[in-house]
Amino acid sequence: MSIPSAPGATIACALLLALSCAACTRPPPPPPEQPPEPQAQAEVRKTIPAPLDRANASQGAAAKQGGAIVVALIG
Repeated sequence: MSIPSAPGATIACALLLALSCAACTRPPPPPPEQPPEPQAQAEVRKTIPAPLDRANASQGAAAKQGGAIVVALIG
């Protein structure tokens, strides 16, 4: 079973596809004598360890609390 289509719709789709492909061009390469500037290295160095430090601290607190609960149940 085929879906009937109007010739105008087919042409419009083809035109839209051609325009979409024409709009996707590569950006110009940066000049080789000037390397790109780093954007956020200092911020990244600060933000990546923060969640890890919080997780380690909460894991250590949970281990201490778990040990206290076990001692309370045994003793």
